Amino acid sequence: MGGKFQSIKFILVTFMSLIAFYIVYSVKNESISNPNYILIGIGVLFIILGNYFKTIQANYFIGIRTPWTLENDMIWKETHKMGGKLWLLGGLLIVISCLVLDKKMNFIVFITVIAIITIIPVVYSYLLFRKEQRTKTNN
Repeated sequence: MGGKFQSIKFILVTFMSLIAFYIVYSVKNESISNPNYILIGIGVLFIILGNYFKTIQANYFIGIRTPWTLENDMIWKETHKMGGKLWLLGGLLIVISCLVLDKKMNFIVFITVIAIITIIPVVYSYLLFRKEQRTKTNN
């Protein structure tokens, strides 16, 4: 994967560090000025990771790692192409909802987006696997 793995590690460590600094700042000042900042950060992280999903190769550390994607490169590529688009759109939806909606609705949108971007790629990879298995048995 070249430098992509290192870039993703750097992005994740930077994101976690920013979250830690925000928490320490909030505790020191005895108030969380706006919890939407954390959700916006998570949305931006999803956007960045969604862009990376299209280009990462099969591995055991990063990506949608189901038994079916790890077994077949074509299933890995197709799942990550679709998953990358979902993560990018989900991240955009989270960011936009944090800027427009109130806190309660943001939480509902956030949980819904998380469910969608995790469940749909797993189901999609399984359906691709089943389709692949059927074509092998028919030939």
